[in-house]
Amino acid sequence: MGVTERLRRQHEWIRGWAWASIVANIGIVVTGGVVRLTGSGLGCPTWPRCTEESFTPHGAYSVNAAIEFGNRLLTYVLVAVAVGTFLAAWQSGRRDLRTIAFVMGLGIPAQAIIGGITVLTDLNPWVVSFHLLSSMAIICVSMLFLQRIDRPAPGEAPRGPLVVLGWATFVSAWAVLYVGTIVTGSGPHAGDADAKRNGLDPLQWSQVHADLVFLLLGLTIGLLLAAMATRQPAATIRAVWVLLVVELAQGLIGFVQYFTDLPVVLVGFHMLGAALVAATVAWALIQVREPAR
Repeated sequence: MGVTERLRRQHEWIRGWAWASIVANIGIVVTGGVVRLTGSGLGCPTWPRCTEESFTPHGAYSVNAAIEFGNRLLTYVLVAVAVGTFLAAWQSGRRDLRTIAFVMGLGIPAQAIIGGITVLTDLNPWVVSFHLLSSMAIICVSMLFLQRIDRPAPGEAPRGPLVVLGWATFVSAWAVLYVGTIVTGSGPHAGDADAKRNGLDPLQWSQVHADLVFLLLGLTIGLLLAAMATRQPAATIRAVWVLLVVELAQGLIGFVQYFTDLPVVLVGFHMLGAALVAATVAWALIQVREPAR
């Protein structure tokens, strides 16, 4: 096998692990949503054990316990993916990939601990919010890892109005995600019948959330027009287009779920959409900051 063929296979190997990291972390967001939407958040009422007597649900355990424990088991899948990603990055010999993979790996046990605190605080809505946003952050880092495979970090940070607009879009997307967790923390889907809410007005914060969504859409459209006007590479324009489509789909789901009294299925799709927003806004920012050379 020639050197070129070995490099190509190594490239594909690393890329496969990068996609596995993205999909696995989006998956944990969705399954975490299933736990919350089925009222299974305290199916295992303690941590790290499921009950005071056992690490696993046993005997006549409830469906809620099985759902919550199943979500905990998925942490081991994330660990396996993180280890595989780090080993693939190590074999590449590239320090930047190794560093990003190491950060991604550290995020998994950190998330497990945050999840444990979530249970031990009886699903405190602010801790639940932090738990979700931590997964979103890992998704963004995973997307950075994927993009770094083809483009090593530039020697100096790119500048210019387009980059500023890209960062503004990224920050506004995170504002939307954060306020979305506040709205959830004030609403009916607590993850358990006895879990407390944050005490804020759902109507008021839903309006704030909607206002931020319109801001995000405006910035994204502006970013797309600016990228086209400055003749950015096709990959950059495509990334911003995908981000805009994801935002519009997510906004439509949010609009419908609000006016249909938050049906569980739509809320679940909205959580998937939030994870996709995190992934695509990171992709768009990277493409804008570091267009293909």
